Formats: sequence, C-alpha cells, structure tokens
Amino acid sequence: MEHEGTSNAYDAIIIGSGLGGLTAGASLAKAGYRILILEQHYLPGGCATTYNRKGFKVEVGLHEMDGLDPLDPKVKIFRELGIFDHIDLIRLPEFYRVKGRNFDLTLPHDIDGAKEILRNAFPHENKAIGKFFKTITRLRREALKFMELGWKATLLMPVMPLLLPCLVRNQNRTFGSFLDSITKNEDLKMILAANLGYYHHDPYSLSLVYFSLAQASFFCGGGYYIKGGSQTLSDYLVRCIEDSQGRVALRSEVTQIKIDADRATGVFYQQRDGNQNVEKYVSAKTVIANTAIPNLPELLPAKFASRLKRRIGRMVHSCSLMPIYLCFKEPVKRLGHHNYATFLLPDRIGGLGDLKAEAFQPNEERSFVFVDYSQIDSGLAPKGKSFGTICTVDFMEAWETLSPKDYEKQKTQITEHFLKRLEALIPGVLDSIEHLEVGTPKTIQHYTRNPGGSVYGFAQLQGQAGRRRFNNSIGIKNLYYASAWTFPGGGFTGAIIAGSLCADRIKRKYPPTGKSPGTPSA
Repeated sequence: MEHEGTSNAYDAIIIGSGLGGLTAGASLAKAGYRILILEQHYLPGGCATTYNRKGFKVEVGLHEMDGLDPLDPKVKIFRELGIFDHIDLIRLPEFYRVKGRNFDLTLPHDIDGAKEILRNAFPHENKAIGKFFKTITRLRREALKFMELGWKATLLMPVMPLLLPCLVRNQNRTFGSFLDSITKNEDLKMILAANLGYYHHDPYSLSLVYFSLAQASFFCGGGYYIKGGSQTLSDYLVRCIEDSQGRVALRSEVTQIKIDADRATGVFYQQRDGNQNVEKYVSAKTVIANTAIPNLPELLPAKFASRLKRRIGRMVHSCSLMPIYLCFKEPVKRLGHHNYATFLLPDRIGGLGDLKAEAFQPNEERSFVFVDYSQIDSGLAPKGKSFGTICTVDFMEAWETLSPKDYEKQKTQITEHFLKRLEALIPGVLDSIEHLEVGTPKTIQHYTRNPGGSVYGFAQLQGQAGRRRFNNSIGIKNLYYASAWTFPGGGFTGAIIAGSLCADRIKRKYPPTGKSPGTPSA
C-alpha cells in the first residue's frame, strides 16, 4: 500500500466531487488550505456534469438554477469564488409552462407578472393568489435569516416566534395542506405545484418551508442556465482548487475512513490505473464526506458505523428521476415550440390529491417536463442542431428486480410512450430526433453512488427539513458533511450552500497550514 506524505498531509480530504464537495474544496483552497478531492467517477461534478455524444454535450442534471437576487446566499459564494467572472449564466425566458386537462399557462419568473397571469385565468381567486406569493416570499426571507443566525439560532429559540413568526407558524406544515387552506380550485393548485418534481413527489409530505425557500427564489431572482452545461461550473471549481495547489484525483474510490482516538485522521482509497486498483492511504486534519450519508457507515469502523446508522434511523430518501436525453437535427423552436420548460400533466389528473399517487403510476402515464435548450444559447449542440430532455419522477423499485433483457425492454416501451406524448405537443419533433439515450434510477445510482438514485438526498419532509436535517458535523470529530443529504438540501443551490457552510465551519475551527503536497492530478 502506498502512503502519501507524512502526518496530516492535507488540511482536508474530500470524498466525492459533487457540487457540495467542489464548493467546499474551492472555498478552502482559495483560503490557503491544503485540499485533496477523491472522486470515484472519471468526471468531477456529480449531477453537475455533461458528457459528449455525437458532437452534442448531454446535460445530465441541470434544468435551471434559481435566484441570484440580493437575498440569495449563492451571490456571496459566487463572488468569493469568482464564478460571475468566469461562468456565463444565461437568464431563462420564463419559469415554466404547464399544460393540463383544463389549462395551458406560462408563468414568468417575476411575481407581479405571475400574479397578473394567474388572476386573468382565475379572476375569483385573487385572495388565494395573493396569499400564495405573500407566504412563500415571507417564508423565504425568514428561512434565510434563520440560516444566517447559525449557532446563535439555538440560543434565540425562545424568542423565535417574535423574530421569525411566519417560519415558526409554518415549520410543521406541508405544501399540500397550505394550498388546500387557501383555495378549493384544483386547477390553480395544479398550476402552482407544476414543478413539484424539482423538490419531491408528494405535496402532502413536502415541507412548505423548503418549497417556499426554493420556489420563491425562482420568482424573486429568476432562473439561469450555465452556458456550455453544468460541467463548465464543475470544471471551473476544479481549476480553483488546482490553481491553489490542491489536488482532484479521479477514478479514486475511498474504501475506509481512518478513525484514531475518536477523530477522523485520513482515508484509504483505491485508485484505478488501467485494469489495476492501487491501494493508497493519505492523512488529513479533517475529512469531508461529499458522498451520500447512508453510504458512510460502510466506510467507518463498526462502533462509529452503528452510531451513524442509529442517527440515520428510518429517514426517508428522496425520489429519483428518469431522464430521456434527446439530440435534435434542428432547433426545436423551428417547429413552432416557444417554451423552455413545459410540464405536461395527464388528463386523468384532476387535482392536487392525484399528485400523491402520480409518482407510483406506470412511468409512461406520469407527468413529465420537457426542457428545450434550443430556446437559449445553451452551447450544448452543434450549430443548426439542438438538445432537449424529457424528465419524470421515478423510483428504484420499478427497475431493481428486472433482468437485463426486461430492463432494456421497459426503457424502450416507456420512452416510446413519452415520445408519442411529446409529438402531440410538438408535431414533427420525432422526425427531428438524431440520437437519444435513457437514464433510470439505476443509472443515477451507478454514476453518483446515491442509494436508489435519490437525487435530492433525504426527502424534504416536514420532519426532515430545516434544522431537523443533518448539519455539517455530527458524531465524529473532524468528520464533516457537505452534500445534498445535509442542510439545507438537494438541488444545485442546496449542494452549493452546504459546501460553503461546511468550509466556513472548518475555517472557524483552525487556520490553514500552507501549501499542499504533490501536484494536481488529472
């Protein structure tokens, strides 16, 4: 076994290069900390990746990123890391279009514009529409204030009802129960919940606070796409780390976290070199787990593994997704399509209650979103062509017991059903498809190691959201967490904030020790 360096060869070793790990690593590296990131995949980024196929860049995960208004915590993070100076963020033309049995509406990102469209469509629901936007924007403001308080929040708990009244009142409320309380109009509820799959699959278990924090960020700050694909952001963060003498080692899978005197002191890992795995050990002052928290017990000694398993308990994992990646011979907008993100709801869905069972219907019968990247200068397709994605909520249970033959058969059948529905929306679109690929929860689990392909980490249930979620340091000294599985949660924004919070906590604990050993690796 190879040993890298001497005692505390690095200030921090980060297990995984998802956005949480990359953000934490870049923040620490820029501050002078010695950083090593170990990534089992051949690409950095986790869900923030693209891969090349027939001249196209296939966008794996990003539909749109929220916010970037003055309240958005990402603004400070992006400024500190130089992201605004090096990444081209494209403002999207609208939030989403939603087409159901009785409606077809397109909502803009701004609140006033959204209110006007909704009030024109539902003139008798003026009070409910006003209540919706007032509540989610106020909850966002108060949730961000709570986040800013950090450790002080515990001391201020007795006066929280006075400081953050809306947050306290609604901390145990679900999104579905809130909608039911403001209106009986099921069409309005469905429109307001159209992009539910960005967060969870069931409105009646989704935390209202979490929904509000994310959804109001879209309405207040807008939606953005990263030109050239989400890999552009991941690659930039890798450069930040390497330019500060950090290392990002790909094809390097951590097999054990070393614990000495109840402290994390390093990791054992396997680095793939051709057809061989080279066993290595490296020490560090701290270890940051960007990997999924449910995977961590496998990396820990038995005593600590059982302790963490008890902490995880019966926490519910989020849903997964089924993406269908579509490479087109021409821009889809030439076929008369004018929307960036279109949510298609089956006619059988008549109300919010139907959404609860929606995710467990046969895949081909579910709601889905079609993201048409030809509506912007995405940088994903060769000149004169375009790229798009069909995406629906999914679960591993629908795939894990299938034989290889039945697995491929089911993918083909479901894809054909979705394409027929897309053709009904955009006549001629099938003839424009040059190439397509299909992912499932098994695909997501394979490449990201998220159990069950859970893209959002632990589900944002009212009992698992906010301060009830894993924070960035629990149970083992010098072991930190920075991923979608921790506070504040999943998605690009959640992972970025989690990484930044983790880095800030380490910076408060001890100063950097200087230059990293070794040289950056590819």
